[in-house]
Amino acid sequence: MIKDSKICKMLGIKYPIFQGPMAWISDAPLAAAVSNAGGLGIISAGMAPPEWVRDQVKQAKKLTKKPFALNVLLVNPDADKIADIVIEEGVRVVTTGAGSPAKYMKKWKEAGVIVIPVIASVALARMMQRSGADAVVAEGMEAGGHVGETTTMCLIPQVVDALDIPVIAAGGIADWRGVAAVRMLGADAVQLGTRFLVAAECRVHPNFKQMVLNAKDISTIVTGKRLGHPVRSLKTTMSRDFFQKEYDTTISNEELEDMAKGTFRKAVEDGDEEGGCFLCGQIAGMVKREQTCKEIIEEIFDEVQKRGIA
Repeated sequence: MIKDSKICKMLGIKYPIFQGPMAWISDAPLAAAVSNAGGLGIISAGMAPPEWVRDQVKQAKKLTKKPFALNVLLVNPDADKIADIVIEEGVRVVTTGAGSPAKYMKKWKEAGVIVIPVIASVALARMMQRSGADAVVAEGMEAGGHVGETTTMCLIPQVVDALDIPVIAAGGIADWRGVAAVRMLGADAVQLGTRFLVAAECRVHPNFKQMVLNAKDISTIVTGKRLGHPVRSLKTTMSRDFFQKEYDTTISNEELEDMAKGTFRKAVEDGDEEGGCFLCGQIAGMVKREQTCKEIIEEIFDEVQKRGIA
């Protein structure tokens, strides 16, 4: 997979692996550590203000000379300003989430930016290719955070068959076996989020890391379907309560939205195991120890090479 990876050649990276963008988690130190280890580190703009995003990009430039990316969440009220920061700060690679980046595509491409949208359906994948995307991240419902309806196993081959550009597989991948599986499905590279949650360089609250390390195969839950934006997180008092209230017709959508406000930051910054929303993928049950980004990446691809998965 390494020697013939179009993504490695396109981006100038050693290993065909992206670090998933996680809001308020994927900052400059984590992204730089992944990039320095040979993958593509990604800073997540999330819902952060433009000033924070610019500062993180500047920090990353000081921490690594290797390629890194910025993930632009298109529902951020300041998405227009963040799109301009990409050009102003000379960011070479952008991934996008929560919509179509078509309105920014022309100016990004004119600035030489490589654009890689995250998609969860064949229809959106085709739309992204038509709009000029260089590759797509096809994310199955096993992933943490906002999820679609299709599993990685079903999504990847259909997206690969529909496109002429490289496909990066995400959702439910934690080790060399996941790499081998999606390679057989036609993916050119992989994106991992949950495993990097417990990286030594990840500055998420220690409680969050420990919850991931303690997780089992059935430790996650999907909430928010009623609101139209389902989210996968660890089972906690907050997420179970939210799940039950989704089926209570006496509770309005506005009340549900209010319940969710601030809960992710409670998880990331405070480690609030009762009131926080700990976004995490189904693969958490396979994540058993904290390692550096370098150790994570090399462990995966040493096995890939040893087993001849090219």
